[in-house]
Amino acid sequence: MPKRFVVAASEFTDLPRFPVGFELAEALTSAARQLHATGTPDDTLNAAVELAVRLLPGAEHAGISEIQRGSRLRTLAWTDESVRFAAEPRHGGGREPHPDWEQLWTTPVVRTDDSEADGGNNALSGLGLRSALSLRLRADRRRLTVLTAYARKPQAFGEDATRIGRLFTAHVSIALDSATVREQLTEAMRTRDLIGQATGILMERLDIDAAGAFDSLVKASQRENVKLRDLARRIVDANTGAGGRGVGER
Repeated sequence: MPKRFVVAASEFTDLPRFPVGFELAEALTSAARQLHATGTPDDTLNAAVELAVRLLPGAEHAGISEIQRGSRLRTLAWTDESVRFAAEPRHGGGREPHPDWEQLWTTPVVRTDDSEADGGNNALSGLGLRSALSLRLRADRRRLTVLTAYARKPQAFGEDATRIGRLFTAHVSIALDSATVREQLTEAMRTRDLIGQATGILMERLDIDAAGAFDSLVKASQRENVKLRDLARRIVDANTGAGGRGVGER
């Protein structure tokens, strides 16, 4: 007997459910604003799955997964545990995570009309999920990122859901790229400040100029096979402690 799941109420209450026409344009604009308002890539992914359930006709659950060449898979965001289990293979059960995801390396959309049509030997049918609409978010030679909407009834996703899904994933991709760049820039600024502090400590400790201190830091990083950022943090942390040492000699 297929299991039943209850979907938690969405926090995006200002969005009309399954919009069409002018309402669709307004809904996508509102979704884009909320996606771009997120602080980190993880926040963007979590917002995207919640919004997908609100926007896509027929959607009851949604998740985002990353697939690497060689079938390595991890779930990045999900509306509920059923989606997480749907994406990930069961140990010892002989089930595949999703029977059609391999096609997404070459095509942007794959629909599963009925997971029980082939005998139900997959994770979807085992969880009572009959339909799936999978949309490619990102793809390169090694990695594929997929947003998938799920439903308990067969043939839940038609052309309207596919069309809205394509438009929505375009917004998600742009917002995700923006969040990633922001996070990288923030980390770069933090790293620069940390390395600057470590360089200053070495200048004072070793009585050398800034160029010599930075060179000493780089050489120690290579010698100890430690990232420059992590070594700098170690030096700064040691300097704030009692008599700790980071890089002793050049």
